[in-house]
Amino acid sequence: MIKARVRAENPEANLKSYYETYQSFRWSDVEASLFHTENGQINIVQDAIDKWADDPVTRNKPAIIFEKAGQSTSFTYAEMKERSCRWANLLTKYNFKIGDRVFIFLRPCPEIYFAMLACARIGVIFSVLYPALGFEELGWRILDAEPRGLITHPDLVGRLPENAMQDVKHVFLTDGPKMGLFSGEVILDQVAEHMPEECDIRFLPPETPLYLLYTSGSTGPPKGVVHAHHDMAGHLITGRYVLDLTESSVLWTDGEPAWVTGTVYGAFAPWLCGATSIIQGSQFDASQWYRTLEIHRVTTWYTTPRSVRRLMQAGKDLPRQYDLSHLRHIATVGETLLPELFYWVRENLKHSPHDTWWMTETGMICMANFPSQLIKPGSMGKPVPGVEAAVLDQNGEQLSILTLGELALKSDLPCLMRAVWRDEARFTAYFRNGWFLTGDMVIKDEDGYYYHQGRNDDLIKLGQNFVGPYDFEQVVGLHRAVAEAAVISKNATPGEVEIKVFVKVNRGFPASESLNLEIQNFVKNNFADLPSLEIEFIDELPKTRSGKVLRRVLRARELGLPSGDPLNLKD
Repeated sequence: MIKARVRAENPEANLKSYYETYQSFRWSDVEASLFHTENGQINIVQDAIDKWADDPVTRNKPAIIFEKAGQSTSFTYAEMKERSCRWANLLTKYNFKIGDRVFIFLRPCPEIYFAMLACARIGVIFSVLYPALGFEELGWRILDAEPRGLITHPDLVGRLPENAMQDVKHVFLTDGPKMGLFSGEVILDQVAEHMPEECDIRFLPPETPLYLLYTSGSTGPPKGVVHAHHDMAGHLITGRYVLDLTESSVLWTDGEPAWVTGTVYGAFAPWLCGATSIIQGSQFDASQWYRTLEIHRVTTWYTTPRSVRRLMQAGKDLPRQYDLSHLRHIATVGETLLPELFYWVRENLKHSPHDTWWMTETGMICMANFPSQLIKPGSMGKPVPGVEAAVLDQNGEQLSILTLGELALKSDLPCLMRAVWRDEARFTAYFRNGWFLTGDMVIKDEDGYYYHQGRNDDLIKLGQNFVGPYDFEQVVGLHRAVAEAAVISKNATPGEVEIKVFVKVNRGFPASESLNLEIQNFVKNNFADLPSLEIEFIDELPKTRSGKVLRRVLRARELGLPSGDPLNLKD
């Protein structure tokens, strides 16, 4: 744990007094401002799009700016309403009903957001898929969710597994011509342009499913996490309090739309706050990233430690070539934001990055470092107002401060997943005595800051104590030759544990037996009761797209088991 304290960056942020707000906060007050109908029925599109599109003051304000290869296209709130209404009318024409599923299988493009809104407008469940998914992964998801429709581009049609497509009634193409591979092919633009530009919103019970996202499980196949329209209460509050959004904000969330971060904070959260969302369709390039911040005058940037590390590798001189004066707030999500990345951003981008924590299952940011609060580098922050958190032992009892245990959240969160698709047993396994068990191991300090220590199956036993892999990796990373490290524990002889460290070395340090021994001795000098230790040099650590180290992949490889393609694994 890092004891350094960095001063608050913006005492005048939306969340001015954390403690007062946390004590007085009630989700019912937020819901009262969002649930407009007499019978309590809602639709997220009403507050995210139509509210602004129907107001003469805001209707022509950009809701989304999509950029790819240096070309930008802007869509106002009024245009987003019109496009989504036409697409919703098209779905209605083809008999899509409340609860039907639509898969969106596209590379980043504006059509993804038209489709998301069109589905939500009429109560259809949408699921955005990664365009890099392979045949087996696509086939498993299609057979599991049984979507009635699938939206894709002709360039991706050949990737669809024919043996899983029998029950997909319609394949909607965002461009022509028809491919003739599946029955029910429709070219969207040719039909949508003839649809009415108005479409009445279907107001729905708050628990009505909104979207379905598949996330990898460590002990089974991918699980379909179901979220509901009621999530908008959490989207709105975290947009305001964590990302500090206002109607004048320009937010860039540089995560793919198929990632839950891209779905929630690339679309619904900024729109609920009346802000403008920037979508970057190009692959990562350091110059392109800085250019995006500059030309779109981004005020809030929600990024990942992985992106920060790439920018750091590109050097200190590059950011000085761009005007980043409009940037007001930086937040990160994914892997833990290491202190070295924190201080690099602070020095070179002139703002402190604010780390956050949440899961696909929680549907919203749950832990955060807030603009008006001091930061402890290496910490995931404090609970968002409305989130009650605790550190539990294996028996479900709350632990005292500075004690390692499992992070648990009270299960009354508005954004908490409503189901695991068609797997009730897997869903109920998350809950115990009113708590949602995250599976993440944490330590809470005396000031209420939480520190992530890895997953509950990643702990390392040293003598009578348990150490999280994060702490262990931090120590290994202090060696001058180590760029990155990942730690797993291995079963050795009965009653013994062996630790294996996978090391990516810095440039200028060739992997060798002597360096291996040097790192081993360095680690042993920093830990008492260290069991058997093995070092293996590796070119790249397996990570998800957001940069989380996949220790389970390393563990599977160590056991000679299939591990899959890490880049196709969601968080």
